[in-house]
Amino acid sequence: MTKLKQLEKTVIYYGEDVIGSQNMEIQKKAIQHGNVSIYEHSLGVACLSIYLASWFGIEVDKKSLVRGALLHDYFLYDWHYHDKNHRLHGFRHARRALHNASNEFFLNPIEQDIIVKHMFPLNIKPPRYRESMIVCIADKICTVMEVVGHIKQLLLGLSS
Repeated sequence: MTKLKQLEKTVIYYGEDVIGSQNMEIQKKAIQHGNVSIYEHSLGVACLSIYLASWFGIEVDKKSLVRGALLHDYFLYDWHYHDKNHRLHGFRHARRALHNASNEFFLNPIEQDIIVKHMFPLNIKPPRYRESMIVCIADKICTVMEVVGHIKQLLLGLSS
């Protein structure tokens, strides 16, 4: 089994209730970065978070890490559509995600911290738990990869 398949299996094991939730359908249809859906982005962040914890030998609560990563962008709208409620999305979406996730799931303090603080340093309160810091870093890495991949696709399209 490849490392990626093992990571995906771990994410599904710990995040099955989140992945199977009805509102994940909204996440599958809404774009996050480039042509990557919020759902795909969240799965990528969860997989990378598990990988980083393992790579660096950091002891973590895997279930909280995975669930927090899957729910970190659970704001349930496509922020690309111009709407006054989407203003300042970068600053506000973490709180909206926490609100939505809390209405649908029981969240422990680690999961809550992951969701609300994943935008550090844009949101000024730093992560409190190692799981929160790992998701914060994994989110930045995935975002950069998604944006660079999209720019690369655009540039390749221009050259043909």
